[in-house]
Amino acid sequence: MKITKLVILFNYEKILLGIVVSAVLLALSFWINSTPIILILRILSGLIILNIFASLLASYILYDNSDLYELNNLKGIIDWNKTENAILVHASFDPLSKSLEEKYPNLNLTVCDIFGNRHEQEKGIETSKKIFPPNPKEIKIKPHQLPFEDKSQDVILAVTALHEILEHDQRVLFFKEAKRVLKDDGLIILSEQFRDFTNFVFFNIGAFHFLSKKQWKTAISEAVLKIVENKKITPFANMLIVKK
Repeated sequence: MKITKLVILFNYEKILLGIVVSAVLLALSFWINSTPIILILRILSGLIILNIFASLLASYILYDNSDLYELNNLKGIIDWNKTENAILVHASFDPLSKSLEEKYPNLNLTVCDIFGNRHEQEKGIETSKKIFPPNPKEIKIKPHQLPFEDKSQDVILAVTALHEILEHDQRVLFFKEAKRVLKDDGLIILSEQFRDFTNFVFFNIGAFHFLSKKQWKTAISEAVLKIVENKKITPFANMLIVKK
């Protein structure tokens, strides 16, 4: 429940606003004599509460009750015990690097925080960093400039982070840089929510926070990379395996 609690913390103002609006609509329904309007107000009130609970349930399934941060889906794709150099990219939120380093002490893992991402301005970021302290070896990166030598990395791993690169051109530049620093047989592992029907149902307008599958495919192909596998982690997120 750790990450779901953080989701509530980051969105508590929106949640409270939704509860207040729902309560106002319900209260108004008792002051109106028109049966159709009463029905509409009560349905709207119920839908708002239902959407709040649905989004929190989806967050729990995605973050705390799935393989998103366990990486079991990578068995047979990556042998971490034989991996020399890897990059973990996040956006001011890192629940993964500590467990990776504990499981694979011989892995040379570089943890990278995307400079200037939207999470840096969120009120709950300090609390999240107390729950998941930043890696002491963490570095800040700009999407268009990865501070690594050519063909030096085996894996680039990004879990719900790269959608924080907001501009298409910058995403393309990131993937071009990723291609440069990857070894010829290296992999980019990209886990993201898509802007799709399922996420619209559960997260409503929050789905606009993410990119569509088409946007990801376009950015990756423009960097002359290819998606070799698209794995469903949960109903709300996909894992893309990308190669040169």
